[in-house]
Amino acid sequence: MKRPTVFPRYVSAALKGIVLAALALPVALAPLATNDARASATGTPSGLPLPRYVSLKSEKVYMRVGPGREYKIEWMYLKRGLPMEIIQEYDTWRKVRDSEGNEGWILHSLLSGNRTAIVAPWEKGGDYVALRKAPSGSGDLVAKVEPGVVASVSACRNGWCELRAQGAKGYVEQKRIWGVYPDESFDD
Repeated sequence: MKRPTVFPRYVSAALKGIVLAALALPVALAPLATNDARASATGTPSGLPLPRYVSLKSEKVYMRVGPGREYKIEWMYLKRGLPMEIIQEYDTWRKVRDSEGNEGWILHSLLSGNRTAIVAPWEKGGDYVALRKAPSGSGDLVAKVEPGVVASVSACRNGWCELRAQGAKGYVEQKRIWGVYPDESFDD
């Protein structure tokens, strides 16, 4: 059984606070040690691998030229869910790249781990992209999706991704979207 800490009557309240804080320090630092171990394993402040895709959490997000609020705003994004690729981390800031190749820094709390993608952003005014009922080129057509549409991605396997776009759900060829890597496989 652990003995309670006993203070003589003449010890000031401030000194008692310092002693109690010192006793509590190892417990308080335990979560930080876990984060430090995770960060050292991946080499990133978040402990997550680089590069990786995320999406914008807010309707209005500023991309800055450097990792801090004092840096100039380079871009303003007005679409929640827009996919971004994190390519670098510094403290609570993430250097990201958008589908057009623009790079800058966004505060990590404005980013979400929810996976989204842009349908064929390189095909400005191009053909519609087929959203199919099954992950196959011969699967029944569910919808035709216009290039530039932002869709949520729930899974990718064997060159096909399951999307939800404008109320329709189906599969699209992985190479026809920006927001997932060419050989990436995952399930929600």
